[in-house]
Amino acid sequence: MRETSVSRSLSISTPTMASASVSSLSSIFSSSKPASSNKPTFLDSPCLHQSPARRQFLKGLSLLPFTTIIPLHSPPPSQAKEIAVGSYLPQSTSDPNFVLFQASSKDTPALRAGNVQPYEFVLPPTWKQQRIANILSGNYCQPKCAEPWIEVKFEDEKQGKVQVVASPLIRLTNKPNATIEDIGSPERVISSLGQFVTGNSYDSDELLQTSIEKIGDQTYYRYVLETPFALTGTHNIAKATAKGNTVILFVASASDKQWPSSQKTLKAIVDSFHV
Repeated sequence: MRETSVSRSLSISTPTMASASVSSLSSIFSSSKPASSNKPTFLDSPCLHQSPARRQFLKGLSLLPFTTIIPLHSPPPSQAKEIAVGSYLPQSTSDPNFVLFQASSKDTPALRAGNVQPYEFVLPPTWKQQRIANILSGNYCQPKCAEPWIEVKFEDEKQGKVQVVASPLIRLTNKPNATIEDIGSPERVISSLGQFVTGNSYDSDELLQTSIEKIGDQTYYRYVLETPFALTGTHNIAKATAKGNTVILFVASASDKQWPSSQKTLKAIVDSFHV
């Protein structure tokens, strides 16, 4: 009950009051002066006397250990819900064995900035969205990022992982609103983005297969790679396209242990991806 009341109080407190309370708390715990000191304490502050509710909240907060203080802000959208996607995503209309993830402006900084067009793909319901470090999410550089960033990432310990990587178009071509064909051949595109498939380095010998796919007016380059030294996994299937001022790379990866049983599922996930 105490934890609930603290959470509610936090939601109505102003940022100024919240920072003041934390600062005051640290001074109390670091003080070695006796309680009988005549100097006013943080609870004697004139601004607190204006609000009995706030004064009562701070008294209760001072009794809590620092480790239980509840954050004032919820995690950003790029930080994932660590629960199975089947509990909150709708079932796919094309295959009831999958759920549908449709990215929107609430999901990533680039989508909110308009740098990436909305995309979607299916996932098995047991998969979980993974947290993305701020430096990798593009949150710090939007709307003018010079280097690629990770949009979203999902994983299943038994089957593998998928991630969406976005790259500024200008990194690959100077032509505004270029299509993937304008950039060059499938081999040329993967030579520029291969390191973002593997997580470290790319060698052209690791490319096993390329193909070109059309979905409506959008062209996609598809890749099958065997990457024994990749951080993402030995087996990678990728799909790339360009839209607006961004190149989007969708990657499905698996280890040697995961691949035999999951390759069919990973291919179905990659097949479903489109912007």
